[in-house]
Amino acid sequence: MSPADVSLAEQLKKIPSNVRPTVKAALKTINEASPDADEITYRSQPPRSKSAMWKIVRYAVDGVNVVGVGTFTDHSTMFFYRGRDLDDGSGLLQGSGKDSRFVTLNAPADVERPAIKRLVRQAFKLARTDRPPGIKS
Repeated sequence: MSPADVSLAEQLKKIPSNVRPTVKAALKTINEASPDADEITYRSQPPRSKSAMWKIVRYAVDGVNVVGVGTFTDHSTMFFYRGRDLDDGSGLLQGSGKDSRFVTLNAPADVERPAIKRLVRQAFKLARTDRPPGIKS
């Protein structure tokens, strides 16, 4: 790890205590769905604004970003890089960007919802089987 890199453990220590359990639950769910995914921490610092998301970590497969975790002061977020391509029968995915979608997490119990776990598994399956144009395995 270079001096500019920040470990996930260091990032977790800086997260406000009221949202830390939710972030940890999200990380656990992602690691259970894909224990071999590459874990890439962001080099960011806590935001100065309460309305800005603090991106903590993202997970990738073969260099392709799959899912990330970020937090605000009062809730956390899982963001899916190819969220538009996920089959979300639950209606949990939010956002209208070109590709990304996100799920708002207000408590650790939110992460335990079967629909959330299904989205995470589906995102990793999509990353492994249906590569965007120009990406080779």
